Amino acid sequence: MVSVLAVLVLLAVVAAVGLVVRPGPIDGWLGASPTTAPTPAPTTPEPSPTPVLAAAEAEGVTPDTAAVKAALDPLVGAAALGSAVHVSVLDVASDTVLYQRNAASMITPASTTKVLTAATALAARGPAYRFETRVVAGKNPGEVVIVGGGDVTLGVGSKTLFPGAARLDRLAEQVTEALGDTKPTKVLVDTSLFTGPETAPGWGGGDIAAGQVARVQALMTNGGRVQPVHNDFGGDPRYTDPALAAGKAFAKFLGVTSVSRGKAPATTTATASAAASAPAEATLAAGTELGKVESPPLVQVVEWMLQMSDNVLAEAIGRQVALAAGKPASFAGAAEAMSAKLGELGLPAGGARLYDASGLSNRNVISPDLLVRTLSLAAGGEQAALSNMFNGLPVAGWSGTMRTRFVTPSPNQSAQGIVRAKTGTLSGVNTLAGVLITKDGRVLAFAIMAKGGANAVTARSALDRVAARLVQCGC
Repeated sequence: MVSVLAVLVLLAVVAAVGLVVRPGPIDGWLGASPTTAPTPAPTTPEPSPTPVLAAAEAEGVTPDTAAVKAALDPLVGAAALGSAVHVSVLDVASDTVLYQRNAASMITPASTTKVLTAATALAARGPAYRFETRVVAGKNPGEVVIVGGGDVTLGVGSKTLFPGAARLDRLAEQVTEALGDTKPTKVLVDTSLFTGPETAPGWGGGDIAAGQVARVQALMTNGGRVQPVHNDFGGDPRYTDPALAAGKAFAKFLGVTSVSRGKAPATTTATASAAASAPAEATLAAGTELGKVESPPLVQVVEWMLQMSDNVLAEAIGRQVALAAGKPASFAGAAEAMSAKLGELGLPAGGARLYDASGLSNRNVISPDLLVRTLSLAAGGEQAALSNMFNGLPVAGWSGTMRTRFVTPSPNQSAQGIVRAKTGTLSGVNTLAGVLITKDGRVLAFAIMAKGGANAVTARSALDRVAARLVQCGC
């Protein structure tokens, strides 16, 4: 039996969502005076340990597998779920498989892919890792190069989509000071950190136009959005060239109109130290760093990615797994590195074949068993970094993509505030993977993956009924 920390997800305050209503039993647990999210500080503090874990040997006894089967079989067989339904349910404390249906067989995961992206990135980089956006001196006087470091949360000015995000206006202030009397004349945009195609195999031809995603580039603002606004089901207009748009926004702060793509000159230690000791009137050597801003910690970026199911964030995070492994920061490099990291974590990596890190690709296939094993590992004490993903998994009827689910008067409503899970939806594909606590206090990890349902609304309701039945089940 594995030593386990019970995931008391229903006790977590979801800081990323400014809601003031606590559904279901949450109001009683957390008190009658809800607290709104604090105003972000000008500088982002280092991440503190996750508040959603509490030491526990689970209450009660391990549910009976026959009783769980009797409870779930009629729901899993619902016509609304479609022709292919794959399910896995695991009791976390005892590591007992309670229910399986095609659990080892891979199926289209949609956005539940982001569970694997979160786990591998947190394991590869650590929760405190930050993305850097740098500016260096170009080869010619007055020429500056903004170097994308993969921070797609970067904001333009004070109005940002992601609280505490690094900002171009503050980066421009650093550059202006570093240039001194030298007038900036041109901005070059370096996106060489990311390589390969900017869209993944299996993405729909209209995904960018529909505002579901942007071309994946190493420099952009607000996830490539034209406006710093997030809509739950897409519809956020994206720049056709996010990096160049970010370069133009940066140039505007410098009073420059000439913006084009380019490559940063090499920076050496000797160059940097020479610049530090040179007189103010000296010409800055090519490659001298003129300014740098950092993103919030990776743990916070992962939280946003899971809460909002943001596809661009997921692709940027997946590329960090590749970079940490010394592989190309591309779709293929990220997929290879994520699979390798899953294997290093002792997970059944053969249960996934990936083409992107967001789940937008209809070519991805993942087994429910792999998702459940990943969630269970994150709930244990062996890989502490992984537990941070539970801050981001949306809570039923309360936050993120689960905010409007489990809320209508029905048997599903009894699970409101108790199920925490990642949703997934593509055409004909509906998935749900996460953790919950039964009425007997058992922590269960689950994945329900369905394909072929004709109506997404009824399919999602059918998925929710399975999760709600697990919550209600004494079994």
